[in-house]
Amino acid sequence: MERQKLKGNYVIGNSVKAASLRGLFVTGTDTGVGKTVITAAITAALRSEGISAGVWKPVQSGAPLGSTDSDAHRLSRWSGTGDLPGDIAPFSYEAPLTPYLAAREAGVELTLDKLLQGGRPLAERHDVLLVEGAGGIAAPLTTQELVIDLIEALGMPVLIVAKSGLGTINHTLLTLSMLRQRHIRVAGVVLNETITDKQQDDPSRDTNGVLIARYGRVPVLGCFPYIERKLTPALLARQASEKLQLAVIRAALSRSAAPHKKRL
Repeated sequence: MERQKLKGNYVIGNSVKAASLRGLFVTGTDTGVGKTVITAAITAALRSEGISAGVWKPVQSGAPLGSTDSDAHRLSRWSGTGDLPGDIAPFSYEAPLTPYLAAREAGVELTLDKLLQGGRPLAERHDVLLVEGAGGIAAPLTTQELVIDLIEALGMPVLIVAKSGLGTINHTLLTLSMLRQRHIRVAGVVLNETITDKQQDDPSRDTNGVLIARYGRVPVLGCFPYIERKLTPALLARQASEKLQLAVIRAALSRSAAPHKKRL
């Protein structure tokens, strides 16, 4: 049986919406919490299972054009998709600012229309997409819209990446609250170790996941370890398979083609 490809039917106009795609939007509670590593690891794990998963970074900022230190280059290297960084992140800006300001500094006015259109090639190439956001869900994208508006337009469920240490409960619960105000489905939370055990003495890491699950009424799908070795798709796929509840993520992907409904 021929595999069914994603359909990207975009409506252009004042009210921008996208037909729901099979995918998962990976957001963070803040910048620097490890969204790129988690996105690549899950993608690599899915691909190791024979799923045609791709990665898409609608917009990135903070790295010189062509830099191998950009999120797009890391996603390309670590996910194993074979897609070029320029396809993964079609909108890239050098200034270390929120996407709206970084684009404006480069003389570009971003719109949701442009961002959605940038995902067409990848949507046609892969069966599912792991979409990495920029910063958190309240990061400004355009003159009027935030990252959460892009999530709502895509119609995908969300995976929240949060740091494992002190302060993560507050940031995660606030992110959950804002997503639920928009009636956006949340697949779960992944805690990420951003520094080694030797660098941090933080007893809250033992209980943060339990408290997030209790107060946030959300599944915590695991804690991803800090990896000091060179990252490869095989290594990341193995860690994701061992440390994360991939069955929940696969289930979210299988349901992601059905648009979320707003409660009246």
